[in-house]
Amino acid sequence: MVLLRQLLGDVLRQLRLRQGRTLREVSAAARVSLGYLSEVERGQKEASSELLSSICKALGVPLSHVLREVADQLALAELQHEPVMAGAPPEHERIAAESIPETPEEITGDFRPDMVAA
Repeated sequence: MVLLRQLLGDVLRQLRLRQGRTLREVSAAARVSLGYLSEVERGQKEASSELLSSICKALGVPLSHVLREVADQLALAELQHEPVMAGAPPEHERIAAESIPETPEEITGDFRPDMVAA
């Protein structure tokens, strides 16, 4: 299972590293302890909306940008764990190809008159 706090931490760390900044620099600018910011980046702590806003301001990026990036990564993670075809039956409910009749003549069973096409 993908944890939102881990994705959020990854995005924040990537932004910080792209800027070539240290944890110390960003923690000072965001007015948050170095240890706490480190735990947020590692996905060990859930940051409040106020703290996220402060971190984003320190990084010079809008919170909406960070949340969009997290949403995109979450969507990718979800797709990797979902069946390719939405609504596809589980493996144990699938019909074997050899059991499907090839022609209508091979279909047997009781039909009511209203079931037969005219």
